[in-house]
Amino acid sequence: MGQKVNPTGFRTGIMIGWKSRWYASKQEYSDLLIEDFKIRKFVKEKYRHAGIPKIEIERTRDEVKVIIHTARPGVIIGRKGQDVERLQAELQDLVGRRINIKIDEVGRPEIMAQLIAEDIAEQLAKRASFRRTMKRALEQTMEAGAKGIKIQLAGRLGGAEMARCEKAISGSIPLATLRANVDYGSTEASTPQGNIGVKVWVYQGEYEDVANGANAQEGETQKKPKRTYKR
Repeated sequence: MGQKVNPTGFRTGIMIGWKSRWYASKQEYSDLLIEDFKIRKFVKEKYRHAGIPKIEIERTRDEVKVIIHTARPGVIIGRKGQDVERLQAELQDLVGRRINIKIDEVGRPEIMAQLIAEDIAEQLAKRASFRRTMKRALEQTMEAGAKGIKIQLAGRLGGAEMARCEKAISGSIPLATLRANVDYGSTEASTPQGNIGVKVWVYQGEYEDVANGANAQEGETQKKPKRTYKR
């Protein structure tokens, strides 16, 4: 079953946390779930080129806290934080609640599966060769320090009459190992012949290794701190 399970959903609640963190009654739950979907869709469409792999949402009784993880924080913040304030006002109009935006910079965007998938989709939309695009993505990700990557494309590849599925793998992808930090991302590329589905799995190492590395970094005072922006 390993190849049929979403790696993120498989590890949620065991090795990683939920992307939406709040509690609600049965009457409110569905409405708040749709609100979360609207917020994520609005931000992703508005800042398509900001490199946003994930958006986390926390709720209290008074406000909604939106944590945007991005590879290019300057695109969202804008000059003197004007774009953040505009985004905050637009989200408040969208959901009718008080919004608090926090922007978190992604440390290594080169090995984030969602960003790799979006980059491949962008290349396919520009009519680039799918084999060359896959090969380039594999090489760049492995050079960036990933331990393994798998890419799967499905659709009318190269304008073919019949849709098919193509896969490319480099390194190892231990899908059934819970302690393995396997990042997963998917998107669609719009082409004149139809949409092409893009799925990417990236093995970033084991969670224990990540935790040990974080502890070692805390001990080194000369390391550059991770930038976080709050409004």
